[in-house]
Amino acid sequence: MVYENKPVIGFTCGDTNGIGIELIIKTLSDARLLEICTPVIFANNKVINFYRKNLPDINFSFSAVKDSSRINHKQVNVYNCWEEDIVMEPGQLTETGGKYAVASLTIATEALKSGKLDGLITAPLHKKNIQSEAFNFTGHTPFLKHFFGIREVAMFMIADNMRIALLTEHVPLKDVNQYITKENIFSKLQVINDSLKKDFGINKPKIAVLGLNPHAGDEGLVGKEEVEIIRPAIREAKQRNIFCFGPYSADAFFARGQYEQFDAVLALYHDQGLIPFKSLAFGEGVNYTAGLPAVRTSPDHGVAYDIAGKGTADEASFREAIYKCIDIINARREYAEQNKNPLRKLSAAVVANSVDERISLDEN
Repeated sequence: MVYENKPVIGFTCGDTNGIGIELIIKTLSDARLLEICTPVIFANNKVINFYRKNLPDINFSFSAVKDSSRINHKQVNVYNCWEEDIVMEPGQLTETGGKYAVASLTIATEALKSGKLDGLITAPLHKKNIQSEAFNFTGHTPFLKHFFGIREVAMFMIADNMRIALLTEHVPLKDVNQYITKENIFSKLQVINDSLKKDFGINKPKIAVLGLNPHAGDEGLVGKEEVEIIRPAIREAKQRNIFCFGPYSADAFFARGQYEQFDAVLALYHDQGLIPFKSLAFGEGVNYTAGLPAVRTSPDHGVAYDIAGKGTADEASFREAIYKCIDIINARREYAEQNKNPLRKLSAAVVANSVDERISLDEN
């Protein structure tokens, strides 16, 4: 889908009592973004106006639409996902906040799957108030995996200086060990490897795998998972032409800057990957769901109830999520074109080793 070569990007509102809508307004008030994408916010006019009034210094306008296939490519669009008035309680965990976050997400994802959107940015939601019989997911990643019917995806945290994927996502620490299997590690490495090629333009990705136990098990002295499971998975991946190494002791790996030598890192559980990422990504990290047929990104933070409605939320990560979404859409287009034309693919591999170099060559 192309309008003057601009991708159409959808935005979910997230928890209506969180900072999501404030971030959307702040970010999309910069008219320069309309030069690189067409935004469609999946929410409700009154909810948008509620938060806009709290930001008197922000110049933000939009066009209301009732059909996501008939949008204004020269303006921010708001697709009304519901008509009823709802009670806004910024900073509060309420059933209403979760109900309409799910409504926004579901309708936006339907538009993404049907091809009406080129990419999707999801604003933060709270895992507690989204739960229902109809929506029983611990977050965006498992929902998107289910919605698209994909066997395997990866929660991929990306920034300019690192990319960290998770083997397990929102799993209690006491249950992590049951997911540490050779099959799961290999499957995740396949998704990461494919994503690095297709979504980031890296011809021969180099992936690091972290260990589960302190000091990566110390050769079996403080845990045998590295010897019995993780190393065999890495060997199998190498046999399948996935360029991966490890397992590495997580503390030393980040403390010594070893992550800078790799195109991506596979962490085995949530905090093992997210603590160093959020410490080193300088507030501009992005959550990307690798393995989907469509592109979805989000900021790397939550609903931030403590500052919701106060106008103080920092939109840096949200803005970066838009840039990364567009970059990945363009990288996929380039990858598809190269695979249609083997000579072009060969030429690109010879003359360029990075996305930035290819862009420079195209401009010249």
